[in-house]
Amino acid sequence: MHSWTDTLRFAFQPVVNLRTGAVAALEMLARPETGGVLAEARRDPGLDGTLTVLALRAATLEETLLPLHLNVFAGTLADLGGLTPLHDAVRAAGRLPWEVTLDIVPPYTHVPQRALLEAVAALREQGFRICADGIGDGDVPLRLLTDLSPDLVKLDASLLARPAAVRAMRTLCEELGALVAVEGVETERQCAAAVSAGAQLAQGQLFAPPARIPAAGVYVPPRSPGSLPAPRSGPSVREFVRPAAVLPVTASAGQVRALLTGSPDVSGVLLVDQTGRPLRSVHRSRFLLSMSGRYGHALYAERPAFKLGDAARTVGVDATAWEVLDVVAAGGRDRTSDDVAVVDGRGRCVGVVRLADLVRALAESRVEEAAGLNPLTRLPGSDAITGEVDRWIANGRPFTLSWLDIDHFKHVNDGAGFAAGDELIRSVGRALQQAVAGHARVGHIGGDDFLVLADREALDPLVAAVLDAPWSAGGRPVTLSLATVVCTAGSVSDHRQAAAHLAPLKKAAKALRGASWVLGRAGLPGHEVRRGSGAAPAQAGYAAAEPRW
Repeated sequence: MHSWTDTLRFAFQPVVNLRTGAVAALEMLARPETGGVLAEARRDPGLDGTLTVLALRAATLEETLLPLHLNVFAGTLADLGGLTPLHDAVRAAGRLPWEVTLDIVPPYTHVPQRALLEAVAALREQGFRICADGIGDGDVPLRLLTDLSPDLVKLDASLLARPAAVRAMRTLCEELGALVAVEGVETERQCAAAVSAGAQLAQGQLFAPPARIPAAGVYVPPRSPGSLPAPRSGPSVREFVRPAAVLPVTASAGQVRALLTGSPDVSGVLLVDQTGRPLRSVHRSRFLLSMSGRYGHALYAERPAFKLGDAARTVGVDATAWEVLDVVAAGGRDRTSDDVAVVDGRGRCVGVVRLADLVRALAESRVEEAAGLNPLTRLPGSDAITGEVDRWIANGRPFTLSWLDIDHFKHVNDGAGFAAGDELIRSVGRALQQAVAGHARVGHIGGDDFLVLADREALDPLVAAVLDAPWSAGGRPVTLSLATVVCTAGSVSDHRQAAAHLAPLKKAAKALRGASWVLGRAGLPGHEVRRGSGAAPAQAGYAAAEPRW
């Protein structure tokens, strides 16, 4: 009689990095030819744990260097208190625990949460990485998700129809220090939606279907300009992490040579200690050049590889691309092409970043940013500001959105000339930037119109800079009009609603004489006239009240 293991096969499905287009890891998927093994494993923790170990062993048969994702039911971990056989199997296979991510899959209902969290803590202590799987289509409670503090969160592709939910999950994951992946991606439209919502990883039929051997290549649709969210401090290094080729620091030069010659895509090898901390970095070209000399193999093959390496250069997982460039710039010129190791909070290697990936992405972001700048003031246009408004809303961050323009600007141009008008616009733009530097985003949305996204505290210096200063063009005095809407957390759902609340305030400000400022609050009627004269009194009960968050 045949055992169920005789008819059980496993398939590889790549997890793709949406920024670099590289395969970041491989997920092992059980594919039984007969019987209901998977359904039974859901009810039998021992069987489920066995499947996880078998998946690991199937992966090692392919001798892949890529990190692995293994599935396990939440109930299995809670019932078994961890997966001791898996830890032993990882060691026996010559892999490292931090190269394995456990995808904890639903159901979570009726799973003892304390037991689950204790099991996850034990696995994390052993070095395994944790992924919360099936989010959006499963039943994981939000509080439990935060308590799990996963390294990765996998969203079901059905959530892409609700981009606000994906953006909110991206914000939560940033707080937890987790990456966001979307699984089940089947179309280029879904891929574009995942990128736009800020997901860093994805998997699905679009990239490569599950296969008995790891896919030699994956298809990743080209990104459209401006499709990626633009962090204010530069792209996160998490978006560029590639799998690292690692060997123990005790490895010989011959072992390093065997790894490099058998893996042409590997650009270097990191030598790590027993806890996974990178100590030395062996660069492919320099190492092979040393080994290929007349007596290179005889001299070095049995010697410790660390003598042919350099001190490992590292950055934390929370670093930005610009910080990685600082690390590269601080090293010698002969190491500019070396990989930089990315380490977690415990100093363990989670992967590497390549300089070429960073330079390409930063160049693209600069080109996209430049394309959106107003040629007169070199300030970003409306798309950049409204995109930032949506990110603040998704983060639950209160804000003020202000519109500013020059009164009767056509008369300024007609009377003083367009050159004087252009210089006035540039001067207003400079004043706005200097007044709120580091505390707000200033945009020039065309003509003499500006938008300013800021915290409430930035309003006073903003007003002082543009309304208290004397303005003139060609010797003619000029006044400015300012309208501000205060948006508390939850008062608007996107930038369109914020703009709709701002529109009547703009009209009210333009109806006043002299330098004017009208302030309103999203969701409340009426407005307050802070500067200017000649308009009807503001509505009682609100005019004299300072807006509160």
